[in-house]
This record gives sequence, C-alpha cells and structure tokens, in this order.
Amino acid sequence: MSVKLSDTMLGILSDLRYEPTSKRVRGDLGETTVIDTRRALLVWEPKRVTPIFAVPEEDLRAELSAAMSGHEAGEEYPVAIMLEGPPVLDPRTPFSRHTTTGTPLTITAAGAVLPGAAFRPDDPALAGYVLLDFDSLSWREDDESIIGHPRDPFHRIDIRDSADRITVQMDGITLADTSRAAVLYETLLPPRLYIPPEDVRFDALEPSATTTVCPYKGQANYFSYPGSPKGKDVAWQYDSRFPDATQIHGLVCFFNERVDVLVNGEPQPKPVTPWS
Repeated sequence: MSVKLSDTMLGILSDLRYEPTSKRVRGDLGETTVIDTRRALLVWEPKRVTPIFAVPEEDLRAELSAAMSGHEAGEEYPVAIMLEGPPVLDPRTPFSRHTTTGTPLTITAAGAVLPGAAFRPDDPALAGYVLLDFDSLSWREDDESIIGHPRDPFHRIDIRDSADRITVQMDGITLADTSRAAVLYETLLPPRLYIPPEDVRFDALEPSATTTVCPYKGQANYFSYPGSPKGKDVAWQYDSRFPDATQIHGLVCFFNERVDVLVNGEPQPKPVTPWS
C-alpha cells in the first residue's frame, strides 16, 4: 500500500527522534570552545519541528551539574503548521520546555554559568549524550558558522524562476507587480514568491525593526505596510550570507497569508499557517 510521505513525517512528530550527523560540530562560549565533536546527533524532542544538537558528555569541555529545582521551564507555543497536522511547538518555545523525560543540567565553563543549558534524556538510545541549548553557544559545522538551529537533513529549499505575472495587493493597493519572481519551495511550508526590489512599491512600505534568522536562508529584515492593520512586518528581505539561497538575495517576499496575490490575473487562495 502506498504511503504519502508528508503524512508519515507528521505522524511521528509526537515521538523523540534523532539522526547522526557526520559533520564536525563545535560550540563556542565567547572565545572558548566548549564542544568539539564528530559524534554529534541531531535530536527532535516530541512536538518539535526543528532539531538541536546532542553531544557525547565526554566531548563536552565543561562542568555539568543538576539545574536548580526552581529552574524556569518556560512557556509552550503550540501551533499547527498544516491544517490536517497535529499541533507542534513554535521555535519560540524555549529549550527549557522539554517534552521528553530527563534531567535539566547547568553548564559551567569559561567563567560562565548557564542554568538549564543542557539536558540529559532518559531515553536509552541517547545514553551518554546531552542535549544543548542552541542559543547558549555560538556554533560551527566544520568551519562555517550556523544560525537559528542546526539544519535538518530532511528539510530543504528549492528556488525556481517564474515568468508568471505576479501582483501583490493589500486593501486594494498594489504593493508589487512583476513577471520576474523567484518561487521558493520549502518542506511543509507554502511556496513563497520573491520579487525584485525594482518591482516593489517601497514608497508604500516602511522599514521595521524586526529581524529573524533562518538556517537555510540567512537573516531577514522586515517591512511594514502602515495602511492596513495586518500590514505589520508583512514583507521581508534576506541578507546574502548563505550561497544556498543566492537566487533570493536582495529579493522581497510578502506573507501570502495576509496579502492578496494574483497570478496572471487570477486571485490565489491564502494559505493558513502560524503567520496568518
């Protein structure tokens, strides 16, 4: 019997998952390297959609101690990434909110104390490993810095040029009009239309102070459309740090959950996502 792969992926989100990585993984605390290993694992705790690193305890150049009982677990941010899928935890959910059993640990290294920045899971398949809070360290895979979270080997982006006529409107005002869009396809997310800045109405937009990071695309700076209550941070533009995303460097994308998109004059349905 045939299997729809996306259903399989969604069906195991409630499980604790892991995958070895062959990359050399290093984590720095200031100028001090506290982890340097070729035996790292990528781990997804139940309901998590983005991985973190787990490393052998013996490869950690730091002292581990039990986190204080009053250590704050943090708040969960459940969202549905697909209408038919189970709720998952938005990446805003802190590392300290664990969804598998284990022991929170404090890291002491390089004169710093990081409460709850490590976690020793009870699962026997992960015996001898500790999970590490990505935000507590600066990370490198081989000799390249990584941001946001480790890249998921089962998640990818594909970018294709399009000659379709794309019109972006909000409350009847045209914000972009192009026949030179790049379409970005990303696993389990709706396609995104990236538009040359020459074809965007920047006179109708204003820069925002908001920034976000993506491990696959880089750092995004945002723009708002002040003419609509849904216009805050409605568009973004990535920097050029990652060569994997060269085709969208400098291009502008709008949340098609909130704007009206016409393709060759035909209105497109709005996807329903956490950004709707």
